[in-house]
Amino acid sequence: MEDAWLIFEYLPMAYKSEKDQEYINFLWDAFQTNYKSEKYQFAYLAYHMLFMSFVYFTIWKVKNNLNDDFQKALIGFQNDTEKIFEQATSPFVFHKINERTIFRFLKLIGCEKDRIGNYAKMVDDRNDIAHSNGNIFYNAQTTLDEKISLLLKLIDEIHHHSGTIILKCFENFLLKNYDPETREFPIGLEQIHEILIQKNYFSQKDIEICSTFNIKKLSKTKNYKSIKVLYESFTEYYIDIDGTVGEER
Repeated sequence: MEDAWLIFEYLPMAYKSEKDQEYINFLWDAFQTNYKSEKYQFAYLAYHMLFMSFVYFTIWKVKNNLNDDFQKALIGFQNDTEKIFEQATSPFVFHKINERTIFRFLKLIGCEKDRIGNYAKMVDDRNDIAHSNGNIFYNAQTTLDEKISLLLKLIDEIHHHSGTIILKCFENFLLKNYDPETREFPIGLEQIHEILIQKNYFSQKDIEICSTFNIKKLSKTKNYKSIKVLYESFTEYYIDIDGTVGEER
């Protein structure tokens, strides 16, 4: 269980609503409680729900930053489902679609078909233990620990594919939010927290990717000085001097 907490490096640093935060905390508490009481099957159910939450947060970034592609991916869904997704105000809206099907949106960030099949298989495994079938599949700690390690590997793999859209999101934020007179919050750090971090459900791992952004690529952009000020506010607050990423301070 000692590595299970690593999932929080991939989950949002801030949430748009207290309800979302409470839900994630509830799942983590359910995981810990069942793990400690050796109810490993129920512990896995809670951890898998954290895994699916990560998937929803990832697809939310796709929706916000690759919207044209996202709209094309909706072709074939019922009109009601399309409307729900188009008007979504929370990543958890994605639970309304079959969990195996939701993984197909990961094609938009370059996940290969065979890998998507592996992600979907985790749903099948979860379903095997979520029904009253008379079986206790996870009755040993080592079995659950192996499953957690696998989920963390899949999470890291999916996140790696998210790098391009995260950098795109960060660049678009800098280009659109440099002016204190026209943005929602005059103070740069408030704008970063509310519009970049919270709105996009950015995680610590997302911040790590943003730390690789080369601000010099925008040096010939109009208002570069103001853009750089916003960029430096971000790096000074979220990234340590040695280049490592820390929690929000």
